Amino acid sequence: MALIDAHTRGVFAIAPTPFTSDGGLDTASIHRLVGFYEAAGVDGLTVLGQLGEAPKLTGRESVQLAREVITRTSLPVVVGVSAPGFGAMKDLTAAVMDLGAAGVMIAPAHTLRTDEQILAYYQQAAEALGPDVPICVQDYPLTFSVVISPPVLARIAAEVPSVVMLKHEDWPGLEKISALRAAHLEGRMRRLSILCGNGGLFLDFEMQRGADGAMTGYCFPELLVDIVELTAAGDADQAMDLFDAHLPLIRYEQQPGTGLAVRKYVMHRRGIISSPVQRSPGRVLSSGERDEVDLLLNRLSKRDPRAELTR
Repeated sequence: MALIDAHTRGVFAIAPTPFTSDGGLDTASIHRLVGFYEAAGVDGLTVLGQLGEAPKLTGRESVQLAREVITRTSLPVVVGVSAPGFGAMKDLTAAVMDLGAAGVMIAPAHTLRTDEQILAYYQQAAEALGPDVPICVQDYPLTFSVVISPPVLARIAAEVPSVVMLKHEDWPGLEKISALRAAHLEGRMRRLSILCGNGGLFLDFEMQRGADGAMTGYCFPELLVDIVELTAAGDADQAMDLFDAHLPLIRYEQQPGTGLAVRKYVMHRRGIISSPVQRSPGRVLSSGERDEVDLLLNRLSKRDPRAELTR
């Protein structure tokens, strides 16, 4: 399986973790989910992300999930390995890279406060994992409370060669993408692949600012693929028209604390996963919320037939 690098482009869908009604890993749904993503035309997958409920899995389950995904697809798979300490991070990284992972994603520890601490953290993480493991930096200040500025990212790119990708989820963050691309073009930093998150909420403009694609988990990854491909083909107008049709559902899915429940509910309605259940502690949509999501799906289906319900 190919490794991620500084020129990786396209859509890396962040997969939710399907569970059975009693909270166990739902292997059949995992396999069905992989096939769905392949049919949707994504360029890669990411597992054990924030909305993959990674903190709720044991170390053994994390490896099992990675194995179930990696061994069933030829797509490159990035695995989230964030952990409180480098020992656990190193063990999980070694296991998934042996399975054939394309790289790992590391979020900054929430205790980091200064630029020097942030730089040192990624230097130490790279040293612990080894020089042959490609690293994606997860930049998500709204969740991790760590702000990684463009100058610090430039220093990380310069001093940590194994960092090749940025999962960009700063918000607002469009100017940040422009600053990073300008720094590269002017020779002030090494190029990093930039794949964007936040459920695709700003993907239309992010692509126009110079992002390489998306790394997020919106419940219609086909839409993400369309936006990336249409923008690359120079058809920004058609991309934005299609994006606008999905925006109400994207917005609803991005509610903090509720987004994963919405995503799993839609994927269950689409017949992709057997159950929308989250492992405890988890969120369950109320009947009113389900009605609202169904309304949004019905309205979307009039403009995009892929939104027609199957359940």
